[in-house]
Amino acid sequence: MAGRIGTAKIAGVATGTSVKTLIQLIAASNHAIKIRQVSIGFHGTSATAEPIKVELKRQTDAGTMSSLTPVKGDDSCGDTLDTTAQHTATAEPTAGDILWNMPVHPQAPLIWEPPWDAPIVVGAGDRIGLAVTAGADVNCDATIIFEE
Repeated sequence: MAGRIGTAKIAGVATGTSVKTLIQLIAASNHAIKIRQVSIGFHGTSATAEPIKVELKRQTDAGTMSSLTPVKGDDSCGDTLDTTAQHTATAEPTAGDILWNMPVHPQAPLIWEPPWDAPIVVGAGDRIGLAVTAGADVNCDATIIFEE
């Protein structure tokens, strides 16, 4: 069913100082998904801290992560979301194309929405990950809103 909105989110996850996938979405094998919004915020306390590289990228495998259950945007809908998710990589997935990236200051949140007429599409059975690379360890919160 087209038009179902789902949300995958994490809170208070430490970035570490090397690349870390925070959230990975896996589209169901029978349909694609569209990324509608990415938001991320860091719990930084230093005004002079180096910006953190935030990337949305295709990933070709699962890496090692914990299971994450996406939440329906409309809880009155009887349909179950088909998209699955994982979070907080301890072994990074294999990265593919970088679809979007932005430096984000550790004290400034970011909300990004791709244009509605040119969304980022994740093909059936494919994976997309939200990853960060920080110069200093800092906790963060992140959310991906998607449509299936």
